Amino acid sequence: MATPGPVMMWTQYLAARAVVAGLTCVEPDWNLKAAGAVGGLIDRVSAKHARRSRENIRRSFPGWPQRRVDQVARASMSHVMKLIVETMHTPRSIHEHNWSSRIDSSNLGEAVALLNTGRPVILVTGHLGNFELLGYALAVLGYDVDAIARPLDNPLVYDWLMGIRRKKGMRIISKFGATEPMVRVMERGGGLGFIADQNAGHKGIFVPFMGRLASAHKPIGLLAQQFNAPIICGYAFRLGDHFRYEVGTADIIYPEQWADQPNPLYYITARYTRALEKMVRMRPEQYWWMHRRWKNRPKHEAAGKPMPGRLRENLEALPWMTPSLMSELEKPVAFLN
Repeated sequence: MATPGPVMMWTQYLAARAVVAGLTCVEPDWNLKAAGAVGGLIDRVSAKHARRSRENIRRSFPGWPQRRVDQVARASMSHVMKLIVETMHTPRSIHEHNWSSRIDSSNLGEAVALLNTGRPVILVTGHLGNFELLGYALAVLGYDVDAIARPLDNPLVYDWLMGIRRKKGMRIISKFGATEPMVRVMERGGGLGFIADQNAGHKGIFVPFMGRLASAHKPIGLLAQQFNAPIICGYAFRLGDHFRYEVGTADIIYPEQWADQPNPLYYITARYTRALEKMVRMRPEQYWWMHRRWKNRPKHEAAGKPMPGRLRENLEALPWMTPSLMSELEKPVAFLN
């Protein structure tokens, strides 16, 4: 998308600031309820996103009745809108003096121990729950955290939102030209965060996700191998319409676990994607189903050919692979517009 002109940039920026000023004058819990209602309305009027969400849910949960699919699709859009409210309220609502009353920790001991070692650590999550909270909370607690983010088309709005994110010490690295900054984070023993559940295009690695092959990003696995860095796969689920969250880990991947794999990069990529799937299955209503996660397809599917031997070998080498899952992965999938 092209960068808007100066008049449009300022119009968007001032409108966003006005909306946020209004939101932050009202109790955050009320705003969360209102945002949820708005999300449900958007699901009803945005035909394209509603159709895509339902198709993604149906394919991911083939045994669900249509009523359940519709419920999760509407809830998903409500959770998208809730994140907007939370982003504005978080600096006021969660800080170093009250974070323990807002966050319920779940199996975080091992992850915290890793963060305390001073070695480089990679943090992975998806568009699920309040994913923005994870890096913010770590920064509040004094951890050295950088996160990869895509710049917005409006630089005024982007700089303003980055200021909110950085308020407690969380640093943002633009995904464009990110290689050198990422390496510097790893070299100094910091934590590097990725939101890793979006389509990686034709250049990605095709690994299983929700019963289908999906294109996943390579840099996580490449950096993990280069710096011998463990990968923490974590989540922040909402607990009702309140500023309270369950924060936990779905998996932690250690270098010794991929060292003996026949294709370490494929193993790492498939395993962190498997952790993302686990998170989605835990709270499907909090996942962003409108994303075009399966848009790009493997070359063999696009050409109508059988799965190539090398891909089959990589899949069959995964310790958690089963014959039934392998059978599903062999079926071609048409991408969604």
